Amino acid sequence: MKPSRVIAPQELATHMYKVIGTTKSRTFRVLWTLAEIGAPFEQIAVAPRSEEALRYNASGKVPALVDGDAVLTDSVAIMTYLADKHGQLTAPAGTIARAEQDALTLWLIDEFDAILWSAAKHSFVLPEERRVPAVKETLKWEFERAAAQLSARLQGPFLMDDALSLPDILACHCLNWAIGAKFPRVDAKLFAYGKALRA
Repeated sequence: MKPSRVIAPQELATHMYKVIGTTKSRTFRVLWTLAEIGAPFEQIAVAPRSEEALRYNASGKVPALVDGDAVLTDSVAIMTYLADKHGQLTAPAGTIARAEQDALTLWLIDEFDAILWSAAKHSFVLPEERRVPAVKETLKWEFERAAAQLSARLQGPFLMDDALSLPDILACHCLNWAIGAKFPRVDAKLFAYGKALRA
């Protein structure tokens, strides 16, 4: 593996990233992360599995992030990379706070993102003959249970202490996705949390 050049802090403000993917996808998480850290970027708004998306990711999935010669994939991996690199929206690696943050991030992937993605696959992603529409009712039930757990965990304006962090961006994107997918409405506390983050 070739060594990568470390970017000095003064360079980070002008370092240009390229984000591949439409805003109405998991790409939104990466765009929000970049906006919060104040990093300049160019967006190539292409659909999943398009010819352009396939140039950056063999699976055709979006987002992808181009940073110099490197191409990174998977929204949460990209968000984590950016947060670590810029020292924002995250607890430092190797701390208890970071372990707790990572545990919550992985829980959101399992209990929110994966459920919503499964519903999407059985709605329009999979070939029609492979879809099982009836599974969506079970997925909605699972999402309701997970939303209740997240609401119980939410003790302040943000999920991790008193500052916006990566789990908030991930959770809010999933809450928005659930609304668009016509999943059951979450309780008043979680709805207000999502609304405040969207603002």
